Parts: sequence; structure tokens; C-alpha cells
Amino acid sequence: MRAHHSWSVSALSAIARLSLSAALTLITCTHTMATPLSGGMSVTDDRGQIIHFDKPPQRIITLLPSLSDMVCELGACDRLVATDRYANWPARVRALPKVGGIDDTPIETVIALRPDAVLAASSSRAIHRLEELGVRVVALEPKTFADTHRVLLIVATLLGTPDQGVLTWQRLEQRIQAAAQRTPTASKGKTVYFEVSDAPHAASTASFVGELLARLGLVSVVPGALGPFPQLNPEFVVRAQPDLIMAPIDTLGSMQARPGWSQLLAFQQHRVCGFTTAQFEILVRAGPRLAEAADDISACVARLYADKKQ
Repeated sequence: MRAHHSWSVSALSAIARLSLSAALTLITCTHTMATPLSGGMSVTDDRGQIIHFDKPPQRIITLLPSLSDMVCELGACDRLVATDRYANWPARVRALPKVGGIDDTPIETVIALRPDAVLAASSSRAIHRLEELGVRVVALEPKTFADTHRVLLIVATLLGTPDQGVLTWQRLEQRIQAAAQRTPTASKGKTVYFEVSDAPHAASTASFVGELLARLGLVSVVPGALGPFPQLNPEFVVRAQPDLIMAPIDTLGSMQARPGWSQLLAFQQHRVCGFTTAQFEILVRAGPRLAEAADDISACVARLYADKKQ
């Protein structure tokens, strides 16, 4: 399954609940992740590799949508000279050169763009070859809330704006907490089947999607022991009988044709949340727009459980 590489996947770490002062302390103490130095800065990526920069990079290529989202959210969109094919936010990013994906990055094209830094998923096949050719590659692949927090702080420090990273995370946390408060009490503890592809693959409790659902008082019906985004036997969902079903709106229409799925009470009772393509892209990226994802989920659940006593 390739879709998970753009998501943008362990219970939510307490790190995600840090206050502003505690988060500032985190940046000071976790010098092995991102360390400003008098002669530049060093960052430690997801491989444990330490990469040194004499100054903040001004020409950046991102090979994962969540990483381009972070660069732009931190106010450095103008430093992007190319992205992977899936990056599409904000609108200005769509006009940038596209350099493939996880498995098919055109090395020559990347080299020709003369990047100061390439931010790539740790699973990218291009990393070794790019480094052989002298390109500084920082491998970062957020899969959980804690990962997203950590990677955001690293990217912010790399850009020379560490305080902006702290403030951005604080705003994200505040919005998610507000979305949780808006989620109806009647929905608390309800189980959710959240489909990420029609194989079907679904978000488990171990994924950042499952963590986001938990923050809103919901529970993924898929146990984390199966992995973050496991492929399921369709009969699993029938046996699980989730209270809610969430999926891309274009997928919902065909789901009931699967064997036994027409018997799911969530369909019979119209307890479904269908997300537009734009909404779903945000929902499946472990990046700085997770607060928007929380808003979208909360809004749908609020419509389903408005004035209901269940």
C-alpha cells in the first residue's frame, strides 16, 4: 500500500500536551534532534544521522506532502524549489516542479535544482544516491502525534525559526482541544471504522488517525496490534459492527455492496461521515493541518448526534 507514505502511524505521547513553557524547554533539552550552533546547526533525522548546516537552507526540496505542509505552515514556502507529486497545499505549491514520490524520485532533476537540503521520508529510495552525490538529506517521516510534534520542531529549527515551531504546535493543540469540546457527549466512546483505501485498509488505534479519533472521544474499531493501517478482511468489519463509518465520500456509495456490509447498522442508521478529496488529504497526513482534520471529524459527528440522546 503506497497511500500511507503521504500521511501524511502508540498512544498519544504526553509530549503533545506540553504547555508553551514546557515545549520551549523541550527545544533546549533535545539538542540531539535539532541543535543551533555558533557555526551553523545540526539536526538528527529519523535514521539517527546527524546533518550539519552552516546556515538555514534557502533552497529546499520536500519528498513527502506532510513535510511540505510543515515548511509552508512555518512561513517558508518561498524556499521550496520542488516537492513530491502529491504535495498540493497551499495553492502556490501546485505550480512547483514535481519530483516523483517514494519510489521514483528523478535523481538528475533533483541535482539540477541545486537544493541546500532535501527533506525526505525515511523510506524514500532516493536517499542513498542523493547523499552519494553530495546532497544533504534529512529523513523525517511522521507517523504518530509524537512524531508530528518532533518533526515539526526539527523542521522549524532547520528553517532558523524554532520559536515558530513551538507556537505552531501550541495553536494546533488548542484547536484540537476546542474540537473535542464541540464533539457531542452522545458520541463519546463510539467506535469508528475509518477507511483509508478500498482494499480495504483502515486506521487502527495505533495510527495518528486513531490517536486523533481518541482525542475527540471516539475509538477506532481496529486494534493497534494489527498495525497502524492494516488491510482487513471485509468480514472483520461486519463482525465489529462499528457505530460510525468514515471514508472518502466517493467510496461510501460502493461500500454497501461488499458482502454483508449492507447489514452494518452504521449504514442502516445513516451514521456515516463522507469526506471530500480535499478534506481526506488533510485527514491522512501527519502534519500541521491535523487541527483542520479534527474540525472536520467533529463537525460531522456533531451533525450525526445533534440533539440525540444515545
